Amino acid sequence: MLETPKVLLKNLQDCKIHFIGIGGIGISGLAKYLKAQGAKISGSDIAISPSVKYLKALGVEINIPHDPQAINNQDVIIHSAIIKEDNTEIQRAKELEIPILSRKDALYSILKDKRVFSVCGAHGKSSITAMLSAICPAFGAIIGAHSKEFDSNVRESADMSLVFEADESDSSFLFSNPFCAIVPNTEPEHLEHYDHDLERFFFAYKYFLDHAQKRVIYKEDPFLKNYSKDAIVLEKKDIYNIQYILKDGEPYTSFELKDLGAFLVWGLGEHNATNASLAILSALDELDLEEIRNNLLNFKGIKKRFDILQKNALILIDDYAHHPTEIGATLKSARIYANLLNTQEKIIVIWQAHKYSRLMDNLEEFKKCFLEHCDRLIILPVYSASEVKRDIDLKAHFKHYNPTFIDRVRKKGDFLELLVNDNVVETIEKGFVIGFGAGDITYQLRGEM
Repeated sequence: MLETPKVLLKNLQDCKIHFIGIGGIGISGLAKYLKAQGAKISGSDIAISPSVKYLKALGVEINIPHDPQAINNQDVIIHSAIIKEDNTEIQRAKELEIPILSRKDALYSILKDKRVFSVCGAHGKSSITAMLSAICPAFGAIIGAHSKEFDSNVRESADMSLVFEADESDSSFLFSNPFCAIVPNTEPEHLEHYDHDLERFFFAYKYFLDHAQKRVIYKEDPFLKNYSKDAIVLEKKDIYNIQYILKDGEPYTSFELKDLGAFLVWGLGEHNATNASLAILSALDELDLEEIRNNLLNFKGIKKRFDILQKNALILIDDYAHHPTEIGATLKSARIYANLLNTQEKIIVIWQAHKYSRLMDNLEEFKKCFLEHCDRLIILPVYSASEVKRDIDLKAHFKHYNPTFIDRVRKKGDFLELLVNDNVVETIEKGFVIGFGAGDITYQLRGEM
């Protein structure tokens, strides 16, 4: 199932590498990591983004938009999964016979000599990766989100061990060379990549697990509960005495795990305790228990995951959740947080669906996921993520919520403005607002667009 890529990145020192689509969180992470290894990095993207700004500040030359003239004497080109064959820079690289690697092919070269703790699953993988990075501070890290602990999605280290957030959406997790495979769940997503073949989808997870020396799995998952090879297993009953507290104004979950005693982790919800437990179990052979317990306290959350932007008259939270399961779990956390703050404010949700394909594949679940803990629903236009627009009557499908439909939301000081046709139709000055989506809603809520 897995073919070894023909082109390998060998001596990274002074290797000239150009990234097409460098602003994406996954590609930007590889660019940062390889730059720290001594490679000479350049890149391009279609628009300025926070990742592009960050890389430019590091001295990386980046073209906006793509420009074939940027391709000249590079040793290798690496492109993100969404870049097509007709991209002008890809075509120029072919003319010059410069080797071209997809991101997943590049992973093989980057990770093949590392002792990789590879985290993959439909939900929770960014949090688990960041938690395990906090527990094991000597390890390198490549995360699909910014860890607030070290304000980046990459942590460079001379250690052979690396914590890596793997991606099942394009099967690139199969190229991550897992020493330890950590899987919290296998809920089907991104089935278009697997030709909507569930057998092929689950076989990929089995391959990923089978080829690791060590496995840590959450056995409440329907697929994982039937996994037959040796693994460190977490079950729901292993986590108990869950409590939620505010510590210095920050939300924390306290819980006990198996016979290992009590732990405290930033964030709220049963899913948060589950994620932390998987990270803890993955580290038991690496550090002594008290180090693990203390180091977990260094985890301060990750950007766009229950990201508390402000907490005054208007409590504003930004969350990356873009699947019904994630939205439901995070709404429970929002209710817990509201109760801890002792606020009587209603929970207002601003939702931006991400991709027409995901919306259509999970439409019935999306129609139900706001039923609990959402007092008012505000809906933004679908963020297409380069997909062709589809006709879908959101007003009809979500009429049971009596939702408000807007074109965009704008941060204005400590307030939020709701806009239709560039006209402000409402200003939210106080209350409890949480935004959901993997598109540009995060920039709207932060006043960055």
